[in-house]
Formats: sequence, C-alpha cells, structure tokens
Amino acid sequence: MQWVLMRIVVTGSLAYDYIMDFPGYFKDHILPDKVHMLTVSFLVDSMRRMRGGVAGNIAYNLALLGEHPLVVASAGQDFDEYRRWMEEHGIDASGIRQIPNEFTASCFINTDKANNQIVAFYTGAMAQARHLTLEGLGLGPRDWVVISPTDPEAMMRSTQECRRLGVPYVFDPGKQTPRLEADQILSGLQGAEVLVGNDYELAMMAQKTGKTEQELTAVAPLSVITKGEKGSTFFSRKDHQRIEMPIAAPRELKDPTGAGDAYLAGLVFGLFHQLPLPIIGRTAALAATYAIEERGCQEHAFTPTQFLARYRSAFGPAPELEAVLARGEPRAPAESPPSSRRR
Repeated sequence: MQWVLMRIVVTGSLAYDYIMDFPGYFKDHILPDKVHMLTVSFLVDSMRRMRGGVAGNIAYNLALLGEHPLVVASAGQDFDEYRRWMEEHGIDASGIRQIPNEFTASCFINTDKANNQIVAFYTGAMAQARHLTLEGLGLGPRDWVVISPTDPEAMMRSTQECRRLGVPYVFDPGKQTPRLEADQILSGLQGAEVLVGNDYELAMMAQKTGKTEQELTAVAPLSVITKGEKGSTFFSRKDHQRIEMPIAAPRELKDPTGAGDAYLAGLVFGLFHQLPLPIIGRTAALAATYAIEERGCQEHAFTPTQFLARYRSAFGPAPELEAVLARGEPRAPAESPPSSRRR
C-alpha cells in the first residue's frame, strides 16, 4: 500500500500575550461619575510575555497529541523565537509569513484580584493574513483545515478556498464573531463540516444573522457548542442526535485562557482520526482541562501516553483512542476521507 500524507492545517492568529497582575481591585479606582473623562494608571506587580494566538495554541495542543500541524498565518519581525519554539515542538511553521517592519499581534491583559480584566489588543501583522492562501499546498478531501479567529477577510478567503478545493474545514468564528457581518457568518457556515462556538457566541451569531440557534446548528453536519464547566453539546445533523459531553475534572483551576483553543485541538484530532463522537468530545474536554491547570496558553505539557492514562482515569477505556495514540509513523490512509458526514 502506498503511504499518503494527510495533514491538519491551522489558520488563525499568532500573538504574544502580555499578562499583568494588579494587586488591588479596578473598581476602587474608577469613579462612576467621572467615566466620561477616565484617566487611570494601574501599577502592576508582575508582567510575563507568553506565546499565544488561537492558531498557535491549537497547533501546540495538536503537537502534544502527536500531530504535526501546518500553521498558515502572519507574524511580525519579532517572531523568530516563537517560530523556533513551534518547530522544536513538531509544528510545521513553513506557512507562517513574517511581515518586515511590523510587530506580531499583541494582547495586553491586566487582571485584578477579583479576576476582572482590562484588555488591549494590537492587531499588528495579523492584518496581513488576508493575503495568505491555501492554494498550492496540495490539499484535498483527506485533509482538515481549521478556520479560527484572525483577520475577517482572511477567514472568508480560507472558507472560499476550502470549498473550491474540496477540503473539509472547521469553522470557529470565536472572538471575531462581533466583527463578522451576518453574510460572512452564513458564508463561513456554508460548506463547513463543523461549526464550533461557545454558547454566548452562538447566541450572538443568531442575533446577527436573524436565524435561530437551532437553524444555525442544523447547517453544518456537526455543530459543537461549548459551555465551560457545564461541558459541551454535539449536534449531529445526519443522526438528528444531540449528545451531551462531560468535562474532565481539573486537578487545579489556574487560568481558563486558552481552554477553548485546546478543546478545539482535541476535537480536530478526533475528527481527523474518525473517532466515535463520544470519544471525540471527551478527548476535547481533557485537552481543555490540561490548559486550565497552568497559567498561559502553551505552558502545559503531556505525552500521548500520559494523556491516554488520564483519559482512562476520567472516562474509562477507549480502545479507538488508544490505537491512535499508540500509532507509529508513517500513517496509513483511511478508507474514506475523514468527514463528520459519514457518522
């Protein structure tokens, strides 16, 4: 049998997260009757620069699961260290275009003692993602593309190219939902194999498009709605199924930032390997749990063996997942393209 390389391609943002901790409460320093002329400076105790961005976070978690995802995104002149980190962890960074004389997108997050946050986001090189293309990568129906939040024009271009190339894709508008127009949301859904969003984002999509949540989750063959500590819900169009997925209990809750990206990585991993839906949901949940147990989006780590052992402890045996995590390379092609339509 001839070996065929199948790939996971991740599009989305790359960013540096600047995490700051304020030792007091923002509310004590904001005067309600003066908010029209607000000028406040908060002296923070600490600041850390961490690797982030949705595409970077998804790719990192896929790499922990043993995959070698290709990232297609734009970054700035300050990205060299981040690129080396990705390559050292088995991520294919050849699809990342560095923009000269521009900085990588940056998120400045200041958190007070009540976990309230004041956030500033600088787009930087992310704005150039609209000029990137999936054409010429040799993608086909055996591959998967993740379309996650980045420049809205870039997201729309990727959905159009996936449809033209016949490549199954996951549509995750995420934090860009407020920026997307109704026709962009509906266009991204048309042809998507999977819609992903949290319950708030789904409600916002419904409001913007004039559709009901039920109508939106009926468009793609599979819709996945996350609900934080309440788990997630899978809607399978083919089987008219609604499956409630549990969470994997965390050992310690340190930081929820990046949990959604880790969840998406586990989801795509399961789809790519055509695992049963209940196992896919639990794999995604466990990946998210690892993320919230550390501060930062790429500070946690696990081996496939450790992941499998913890999966068994949380949910019981899963022979299908064990077979995938124990696999060797190269990987044999599936009998048919990995698609939620065949479930």
